[in-house]
Amino acid sequence: QVQLVESGGGLVQPGGSLRLSCAASGSIFRINTMCWHRQSPGKQRELVARITRAGSTTHADSVKGRFTISGVNAKYTVYLQMNSLKPEDTAVYSCPADVQPDSGSISSDYWGQGTQVTVSS
Repeated sequence: QVQLVESGGGLVQPGGSLRLSCAASGSIFRINTMCWHRQSPGKQRELVARITRAGSTTHADSVKGRFTISGVNAKYTVYLQMNSLKPEDTAVYSCPADVQPDSGSISSDYWGQGTQVTVSS
């Protein structure tokens, strides 16, 4: 079993910052990618950022220059530093990971429960 636990969400004023964390644990042979997605009521889920095992990163245009994904492979942990937050960033942020549980298995996506981020004055 693979578990993903997100943390760091909360209520913040517009222009403020938050740092989200996501830790993977359990039966893990290799993590290929870790991502941050977000979803707010009435909207489609959006890919916010992705980091590969090699450290390559991509960010959605809506967050470029404000959000930064980073990761520590040895600890199977990924972070999302969010600066200059806007009300439209309000959403549940989730951290899916493409995990290969053991050397003989194919990789699959695993998801955590998500953490709520609310940007409001």
